[in-house]
Amino acid sequence: MAISPTLITDRLTLRPWRLDDVSAALETYGHPDVARWLSPAMNRVPDLGAMRLLLRQWIAEDLRLVRPAGRWAIERTDEHRVIGGAVLLPLPPGDEDLEIGWQLTPEAWDNGYASETTFTLASWAFEMGVDELFAVVRPENTHAAATVRQNGMHWVGETTKYFGVDLQVFRLRAADLDRAAPSAHRPPNYA
Repeated sequence: MAISPTLITDRLTLRPWRLDDVSAALETYGHPDVARWLSPAMNRVPDLGAMRLLLRQWIAEDLRLVRPAGRWAIERTDEHRVIGGAVLLPLPPGDEDLEIGWQLTPEAWDNGYASETTFTLASWAFEMGVDELFAVVRPENTHAAATVRQNGMHWVGETTKYFGVDLQVFRLRAADLDRAAPSAHRPPNYA
């Protein structure tokens, strides 16, 4: 049994989810502008009760995942405020490919938090021996596609393999991450 490590950058703390994160998590996963990109893997979370149940499931699942897979709350370090969530999860079917992803509350968009989260999780995964990471993006989600490209991810094609819907697939290898690293990003600290 393992739990996701806490990863700290200059602005963010990526830490395991806690049940007392329920309200902040609902601000992200219950928001219609975020939820429209979640399905088919997950639907919009309708209320606090459903979010609490989902957090319990995520916390229990995190204990069973093989590292570096995991789920994290994204917290702005200076305010100790959760602004979203991030994942490194095996993609179905077969759990052969490892997906990197994030969801941020709309108020946190356009501040570089998605890039900082991607860089931090990818750096840690590569240190753990992962060869490559994948992001799957709906073709209409141009904002997410731009973010993964800014982080050195390369478009490798479109597929219905993962969830039975058309998705763009982007791949990241350690050398790609090194070339794309913004000067403000440093390797994460581990708490």
